[in-house]
Amino acid sequence: MSENPYEGLSFHENILTTVGKTPLVRLHSSIPPTQALVLAKVESFNPGRSVKDRIGIHILEKAERSGALKPGGTVIESTSGNTGLGLAIAAAVKGYKCICTMPDKMSREKINLLKAVGARVIVCPTAVEPDDPESYYSVCARLVAETPNSFHANQYHNQDNPEAHYQSTGPEIWEATQGRITHFVSSLGTGGTISGTGRYLKEMNPDVQVIGADPQGSILAEYFRTGKMSQAHPYLVEGVGEDIIPTATHFQYFDEILTVTDRESFRYARHLSRREGILSGGSCGTALAAAVQVMPRLQEGDVLVVMLPDTGERYLSKVHSDEWLSDNGMLEPDDVAISDVLRMKTGDLPDLITVPKGESLQTALGLIRAHHVSQIPVTDGDSSIVGTVLETSLMKAVLDDGADLEASVETLMDDPLLRLAGDQMISEAIRSMSRHRGSFLVEENGCVTGILSRFDLIGFAAR
Repeated sequence: MSENPYEGLSFHENILTTVGKTPLVRLHSSIPPTQALVLAKVESFNPGRSVKDRIGIHILEKAERSGALKPGGTVIESTSGNTGLGLAIAAAVKGYKCICTMPDKMSREKINLLKAVGARVIVCPTAVEPDDPESYYSVCARLVAETPNSFHANQYHNQDNPEAHYQSTGPEIWEATQGRITHFVSSLGTGGTISGTGRYLKEMNPDVQVIGADPQGSILAEYFRTGKMSQAHPYLVEGVGEDIIPTATHFQYFDEILTVTDRESFRYARHLSRREGILSGGSCGTALAAAVQVMPRLQEGDVLVVMLPDTGERYLSKVHSDEWLSDNGMLEPDDVAISDVLRMKTGDLPDLITVPKGESLQTALGLIRAHHVSQIPVTDGDSSIVGTVLETSLMKAVLDDGADLEASVETLMDDPLLRLAGDQMISEAIRSMSRHRGSFLVEENGCVTGILSRFDLIGFAAR
């Protein structure tokens, strides 16, 4: 037997050696038409499914070499989730404990992921000042002071953060584009990704444009433009933007910072997932929204690379939940199917109320009164919909024309309502409603499953 019985086999020694070397993927239908080449750096290919895996392993290995992290130590970090996961994975492989503090606006998926790889998670209030004793920054600092043999990863101010991207992300992009990259767009959190990557790219070619994407409500864009601290305001997108100025952010490598709203972030995150098949989180949408702002300047031959920092798997209960977006006023009509709105209807009203054509007008009037509806589909003997009885027609016939309430519905029914397929977008329903009566039938798998009215759409819009 040879000295190494496994010689020639191809495998990784541990999961940490799989970090990096993520692909560039061309974007098509999630962006407007362009003559330039727009590429996404898809960081969800990392083992922890985010760009923060790069700094997790780099920071810990630098700390080991310097002696700041000793055997049996505890890694402690304040995190929005992804850096914590990168650190927790590296800590698990290397035999360290890990404690993460997180703001309470973060998704349940992130908290559960950290716990799944052995981290202890302490959730702190979001709506407090950074120096408040209960903020996730302050709680982290207190834990570091109180925990023996602890190491504070300190991603916001640790220069090993941008260094990790200077040594890995920047060179990967430069090599993959053969040095032809002209624009690099990345959302801002600690600023490490864009600072380290931007530094490398600008050293290789000073003409490369480095563009940050900052959520509306964060202070980073305003600080970059004016050099003055402003007041942060709440926003919904996770993992990007700040209410402090991290020293891991090196503004000298930026050409500009663009502001992006929550609505834009969520819209483009869902575009990436639904149109490109790249399941993306809100910060990916933030970056892509900024890239779309840049695109009108692009020319043929330009190469724009946009950083997609993580996966949408940890935002299934938020960014990719119609109910959560609707509750927060962020649901876009072009992202919602008619059947989704039908299922969102509230109250005790059945999805579909019908009346047979042989029933009396008295019966139809009773249904209208009982359910407070303005129209009812009329069916024939085999339940096929053959017409509609309208409240306005019925009341006119009874009050003005003296119609016999014992007459059959068939004698007074109007044409059937318009049918729309349940998988059509709600925007199509809105357009159709402007051309037809104020209601339409929803058809799924060849069967009518419900009816939506103008008031249902108003209720959806109000949510």
